[in-house]
Amino acid sequence: MTVPTILVVDDDELSVRMLEAQLGDAGFTPVAAFSGAEALDIMEQRQIDLVISDLVMHEMDGLELIEQVRKRHEGIPVVVVTANGSVESAVEAMRRGAYDYLEKPINPAILHITLQHALNYHHVVRENEQIKGLLGERFTFQSIVTVNPAMKELLRLAAKVASARQTTIAIYGESGSGKEVLARAIHFAGNGLPNGFVAVNCAAIPEHLLESELFGHVRGAFTGADRDREGKFSLARGGTILLDEIGDMPLPLQAKLLRVLQERVFEKIGSNAPLPADCRVIVATNRNLAEWVAAGRFREDLYHRINVFPLTIPPLRDRTDDIPLLCEHMLDHLRQHLGKALPGISQKAMDVMLNYHWPGNVRELRNCLERAAILTEGELIRPAHLGISPAGSDDAAHGAAGDSITYTLTVPGELLSLDTLTKRILAITLERCNGNKSKASQMLKIGRKAFYRP
Repeated sequence: MTVPTILVVDDDELSVRMLEAQLGDAGFTPVAAFSGAEALDIMEQRQIDLVISDLVMHEMDGLELIEQVRKRHEGIPVVVVTANGSVESAVEAMRRGAYDYLEKPINPAILHITLQHALNYHHVVRENEQIKGLLGERFTFQSIVTVNPAMKELLRLAAKVASARQTTIAIYGESGSGKEVLARAIHFAGNGLPNGFVAVNCAAIPEHLLESELFGHVRGAFTGADRDREGKFSLARGGTILLDEIGDMPLPLQAKLLRVLQERVFEKIGSNAPLPADCRVIVATNRNLAEWVAAGRFREDLYHRINVFPLTIPPLRDRTDDIPLLCEHMLDHLRQHLGKALPGISQKAMDVMLNYHWPGNVRELRNCLERAAILTEGELIRPAHLGISPAGSDDAAHGAAGDSITYTLTVPGELLSLDTLTKRILAITLERCNGNKSKASQMLKIGRKAFYRP
């Protein structure tokens, strides 16, 4: 474990030597400076973990040194030393950025505890900044690789709305097209924190649980509510909530969501106390909500309320110019993830991908490449590695438009029931659509929730 290096700054040599001895006894590596200017020179030349500075010094006093350290070496904590009875000056130093202060004569035990707390605190701060930076790099508009003009215009609009936290954003796009990726990019572009992004899949949560999941409940609100529970809107406070598959939200709950968006307050189940909905709201769907409004399956007033700033992600089949770029980007990640060289993709394999319909969009492309990367051994990815064919894509995507569709159902006699047959039909349709629930639900003219049944 690295021993922290502490820079001691004081124009009184006796005070410096005494503090050096205390730091050495406490297990730190002390470095001496007898002026503010000398301290700044030392910090340019070597790694310093923490600065202890006297406040009263000639030429450059402790307050000015604090400001210079903050400008030149942000992140290095400063602890000031003040004479007994001069707490006011120490408070001013903390207002200007010092972490803490020590009173003369310095108690060795207090010295050690104060420095350790300062070092631990700033270590956590640096780690959090690094994590935020890494996540920010992963979920930024720049991380969404594209050469397609329509996608570039979409990202330009998304960057514009990122600073408008009170504006509800509606993201439209097929399953797998990257709606959540875009939502996260908007969140981080608006200076959102990593744990401030909360996603809720409205289609995957049973109807009777969705209200509690969103708004929370108080103890005794219903059978089984043995304690208070925070909802997703509470967890997203100060950040962003993504309501994915908003088109599958039950109509009664749509009315409650409308009130939240209009009044910016919500109530836990079993409580009348209003709570602020202090978060950005992004909704996403693969549905044509205008058609669902006309069919009475989605509230018209809610549709207009969420459609303030619509963003539509084009399907991958409409931006095939992005496929080579996306493949190279994904292969870079797979090389790191799998620890394999992965020389690249053969021209024949690329031709297959360029002619494929991609019903699962970018998600299906990523899964396809991961499969191919696992199968290949030090060679170019070939068509056989992909597991797809252009002909198969047309059948899966357009099968519902043909003259007839044949289902062959084989069920043991003792298990025969309408429910069993329904499950088999759902499973076969989902398989024909390459796992794309949106396509399967469109073929069967049912809601996506049917595919989440136990």
